[in-house]
Amino acid sequence: MTTQRLPFPVPDKRAHHFVASYADMHGLVEDLVVPTGVPEAVVTVLRTARELLRQSYYCYEFSTVAVMHSLIAVEIVLRARIPGAGKKPLQKLIEQGAAAGILTARQAEYLNYGRQIRNRMAHGQTTHAAMPPAMAVPMVMTSFTIVSELCAASA
Repeated sequence: MTTQRLPFPVPDKRAHHFVASYADMHGLVEDLVVPTGVPEAVVTVLRTARELLRQSYYCYEFSTVAVMHSLIAVEIVLRARIPGAGKKPLQKLIEQGAAAGILTARQAEYLNYGRQIRNRMAHGQTTHAAMPPAMAVPMVMTSFTIVSELCAASA
């Protein structure tokens, strides 16, 4: 068996369009604070999304993955909040959450937009999507905010 040695990460050339160094990535994500009082599974997913954004300095495409991953946190909370959620797809959860007043119209609109991005990638309609981190951060922030709002409403 041949062992493959992977190189140490080097900055993606595109990273320098938005930060000068990896240390500057902290400033990009510092407002992505994991809300208190959310389930541990949600905390883990949100932290991972934030770290994916930071690591997009080395792998630019991670910013797109961060957006998709942050939606998982919202889906976890919706499944906990919506009676009979079971294994319904995210689209149905959004529709049911909006109809039941669990989600505002604004939240449902944002979630549907994120869901469409996720679905295009997950189903191979978009095979290579490099979302600039500056565009991804507000989208991930939206997931952080909706999780916070949903958890505060259920407390």
